[in-house]
Amino acid sequence: TEHIDKVKHEEDPLASGGPKPMDVSTTPHEIFSADVTVLEGHSSEVFACAWSPAGSLLASGSGDSTARIWTIPDGPCGSIQSSPASGHVLKHFKGRTNEKSKDVTTLDWNGEGTLLATGSYDGQARIWSRDGELKQTLFKHKGPIFSLKWNRKGDFLLSGSVDKTAIVWDTKTWECKQQFEFHSAPTLDVDWRNNNSFATCSTDNMIYVCKIGDPRPVKTFSGHQSEVNAIKWDPTGSLLASCSDDWTAKIWSVKQDKCVYDFKEHTKVCQIIVILA
Repeated sequence: TEHIDKVKHEEDPLASGGPKPMDVSTTPHEIFSADVTVLEGHSSEVFACAWSPAGSLLASGSGDSTARIWTIPDGPCGSIQSSPASGHVLKHFKGRTNEKSKDVTTLDWNGEGTLLATGSYDGQARIWSRDGELKQTLFKHKGPIFSLKWNRKGDFLLSGSVDKTAIVWDTKTWECKQQFEFHSAPTLDVDWRNNNSFATCSTDNMIYVCKIGDPRPVKTFSGHQSEVNAIKWDPTGSLLASCSDDWTAKIWSVKQDKCVYDFKEHTKVCQIIVILA
């Protein structure tokens, strides 16, 4: 949120029965320090983390201009990892001194857990092996990258930037497949609907659904009264959740223009969306 503040300042599965809501306990549960694994090594705030879909690896991205890949041991939590040797340090700078302009703002694993993509405040996306080897650096954005997502098939990587655009990268050639220039303000989040289409959101209050090959958005969602911080498709690709500085979270259907549900119970900015299958 620190970086965002810098910039600012088919059938409906729910209607047809769909997934049943989870049972949520309202009873507080205390987590004792002995049951917590602490990963120490970053020298500044941690902005993002992501579990690898294969193996016990956790990636983290930080304001210290590094990402780290941690090897989490099997068994119960509680052991303290205090040495950088417990994982790989992915430096986003050259030389001995880190650079603030290279803060790691976002990261995402591919579906096989073999490659990690990181996005940086310097506007570059970087591709790393699970062993911490830099495989590729992607140059085209002209502003910080706030969101990176692999599609499920793994043949495309999607990035969203402060330069108001989203880019689809071909992961076979690592060239720009298509740059989408629909927003009039920074793109804050992106999310794939399927292997060829996705949504983007922005500080311009707008949400666009885009498709590779199409020069214009295939769907526009307008209704938020302030910048849209995060978006997330449901597993079927029928519904899109969004959250905004207007204190609301909304659910959108690709079959209509107005939101399907409008949640107004928050009393402050809504910044995180989680979809449970």
